[in-house]
Amino acid sequence: MILAGIIAWNGIAQEVSIKGRVLEYLDRKGLKGIEVELESEGDPVRTDDSGDFLLISKSKGSQNLRISAPQYQTLFFPLVMGSEDINLGPVYLKRDLETEKTDNLVTLTETELIDEAGVESNSGFLQATRDVFLNRAAFDFGQVFFRVRGYDSREGAILINGIPMNRNWDGRPQWNNWGGLNDVMRSQELSYGLEASDHAFGRPMGITLIDTSPFRVRPGIRISAAASNRTYRNRLMTTYHSGTGKKGFSHTLSLSRRWAEQGYVTGTLYDAYSIFLSSGVALGPNHLLGLTLINAYNSRGRSAGLTDEVAELAGPRYNPYWGLLDGARRTSRIRTTHEPLVMLDYDHTKNDFRFRIAAAFQTGSAGFSRIGYFDAPNPDPTYYRYLPSFYLNSPIGANFIGANEARLSFLKNSQWPWSSLYQANTSPAQDGRAAYVYYEDRREEDTFSINTVLNLPLGKSVQIDAGILMQQSEISNFSRLNDLMGATYLLDEDTFSKTRNDLNGEIQKQEGEIFGYHYKMDAEHLTSFIQTRFFWKQWDFYVAGEYAEKSFQRDGFFLNERYPDESLGKSERLNFRSWGIKSGLSCGISSRHWIKAHVYSGRRPPLLKHMFVNPRESNRVVPGITGESLFSYDINYHLRLDGLKGRVSAYYTRFQHQTEVNFFYVDSGFGSDFVQEVVTGLDRLHKGLEMGLEYEISPVVKATVVASVGSLEYASNPELSINFDTSGAEGELRQSEGRIDLGHTSVKGYKLPRGPQTALALGIEYRDPSYWWVGVTANYLANNYRDISFIKRTRSFLIDPDTGSEFDDFDEEIHQSMLMQEPLPPVHLLNLTAGKSWLHKGRYISAFLSVNNLFDEVFRSGGYEQSRNGTYGQMLRDNLSGSPSFGPKYWYGFGRTFFLNLAISF
Repeated sequence: MILAGIIAWNGIAQEVSIKGRVLEYLDRKGLKGIEVELESEGDPVRTDDSGDFLLISKSKGSQNLRISAPQYQTLFFPLVMGSEDINLGPVYLKRDLETEKTDNLVTLTETELIDEAGVESNSGFLQATRDVFLNRAAFDFGQVFFRVRGYDSREGAILINGIPMNRNWDGRPQWNNWGGLNDVMRSQELSYGLEASDHAFGRPMGITLIDTSPFRVRPGIRISAAASNRTYRNRLMTTYHSGTGKKGFSHTLSLSRRWAEQGYVTGTLYDAYSIFLSSGVALGPNHLLGLTLINAYNSRGRSAGLTDEVAELAGPRYNPYWGLLDGARRTSRIRTTHEPLVMLDYDHTKNDFRFRIAAAFQTGSAGFSRIGYFDAPNPDPTYYRYLPSFYLNSPIGANFIGANEARLSFLKNSQWPWSSLYQANTSPAQDGRAAYVYYEDRREEDTFSINTVLNLPLGKSVQIDAGILMQQSEISNFSRLNDLMGATYLLDEDTFSKTRNDLNGEIQKQEGEIFGYHYKMDAEHLTSFIQTRFFWKQWDFYVAGEYAEKSFQRDGFFLNERYPDESLGKSERLNFRSWGIKSGLSCGISSRHWIKAHVYSGRRPPLLKHMFVNPRESNRVVPGITGESLFSYDINYHLRLDGLKGRVSAYYTRFQHQTEVNFFYVDSGFGSDFVQEVVTGLDRLHKGLEMGLEYEISPVVKATVVASVGSLEYASNPELSINFDTSGAEGELRQSEGRIDLGHTSVKGYKLPRGPQTALALGIEYRDPSYWWVGVTANYLANNYRDISFIKRTRSFLIDPDTGSEFDDFDEEIHQSMLMQEPLPPVHLLNLTAGKSWLHKGRYISAFLSVNNLFDEVFRSGGYEQSRNGTYGQMLRDNLSGSPSFGPKYWYGFGRTFFLNLAISF
């Protein structure tokens, strides 16, 4: 329904009342809890049980009245305020089919679980937004792992009922903890970037609050079924909302099941279920007590990055991790997550005053399964010795016959050789000892959190927000023997040095037992924030501060023979004090144009996973470990004209003094070994522009234009050292103390591997009055860079291990060409979405369809350089044939995929 305007002539009255009734468009029933506010005042009222509202205002002149609610289209009414009261009469809200896109988005964010190399996007953080740019970034750009402002997902805080969901280990939220619960996770509030939030201090990308209260949803039942060819094939979901009973009780129950024998990538099985229960009681008109239980299980097969050689032989959809066993498909690498969460929260609200306290306990595990091999050949079909390039790059000259035989052998045996592994284990020569085992790297975490937040208005112009968070976690890490694969025991020792992993335990391990490593991390946090906001007619201003004390400690349970003095027992306790201060100013040039600017400076601890050199085996802390510093600011121009709305933003963020620990096998100028690469003093710089515009061509057609142009790069030349076990080292490594300082690595100016740094989109959408719609979006994504190898950019890379000095045939031009960081090819994607809804005998029925990558374009979504070639000479020889054995590895995005969802509500 469109109103051109409602005019009340000027008079001398001090107050004007605005009233009306908000009804659901299809069933004409009153809607409760709908927010109604004048934008210039920002003091909303809510509709009652019948949908009626009454707003009293002293404003004069031209004003904009906004009526909004989750899952409904927001309505705006231009008013001219005078002395006479205004009666809008019935106002009809239409359901917003955009909420159905959340299902589409979830299937995209789940692709973050590709592998442990860290390819992921932050699109799941953006589900709650109606911002034109952020909406497009989430639903379209996320297919190529686009990251808003280049931020890692750790830079966005996810809160459920005020409790932070970002993990201590890597700072990232674990989306699978509430996967499949779309219906009950839609009540979200996003504070983007450095904007002020009622709920916490925030992070550079902002805060998303998920509210699971059963009091803020309409009663009824919703049943939906979905089919897709992305991460899963099928999904069933049922949700029940009881509404509030006479005694003040309210309940929500949601059940979900998702599964696939394989997803888009062959061998990526999917098995997941989710259970959600939220119960609450209204202890009075202003007091709510709630209990929430979330139990989500997710297990899925993983895929691998591919070198150009492997992709050319087997195709971009090739996945080596699966094979046939007794005629059935079996996957060697599976990620399993099951971390149930229980929460108790109390909410006291009176007018604009709010006090909320929540306590939560989360327990469970995340496991990564794989095949281990011990004094046996590597079973991976893509192992470099099994590929043609191994023979083409031979130090004694190219062996073309051997290369062709390797090619034919790979094409014939390109999948995981399960039967051969069982045969090897049951060979009489093994005498019961396992050459191959199926095991799981497992992380079990128990976290208790309690959070208190106070929102205190001081009149109509000032509000104070404050909060305290206490959190304690125990994170156990170990490898568990899941399957001996026909053997009777595993010898628990390092295969290179023949040293024992646990001198105090049995050397022969059985199925179900822990082997290899076992330790836990203790983490304790105490965080507080305070924020003051000032509101004037055309100006808003806020200033906020945060202070935190955090401590971490490793406790080893294995006495490792390679680290007899550093492996068993507790490490030193690492204590960090962190702080942050930020401020923001909003200036309304008029009711249709306004500018917002924000600035932030702070210091925080490094990530827990980067504090210890090799936490699996020792208590050794990264030498000179320090906290990270960051500085950020942005400026934003917002406009809302007749038919045109949008935002243009410029941002700058610098992360300083970061620490990173990487693990790999390297052939370097100082020897060959499996090493831990420690990088300290690493700076990253993010700057760029964002633009999102939406233009209403007609009442039923709208167009969108979105652009992001960023410059994301390394901004320092950090120090690099390699650490290793000297018992298994060769050459000069054996003579060292287990650590060699390689000086600085020259990475300043190289681009960050943070997804496309240029993204453009043009979309058009038609919404028919009979309640169906269709939209098409054309996307262009470019300047996506693969991750670089730090060790290849140190001075040691130029050292000849035979002479101890620089290579005699060193050529600077060849050196620079080998290390050149070229962008991945640009990606062009055409995406289609469509929806339809109708009311049938009192039941609300909806259908949603999305088709991504309509033209089935093959594209790389990310990649990384391998670090195996640790010297100039090795890399030069490896590249002479044009088919390097240790070339970069790439991930490939999905081709043409679809998602279809049907739902019925009653």
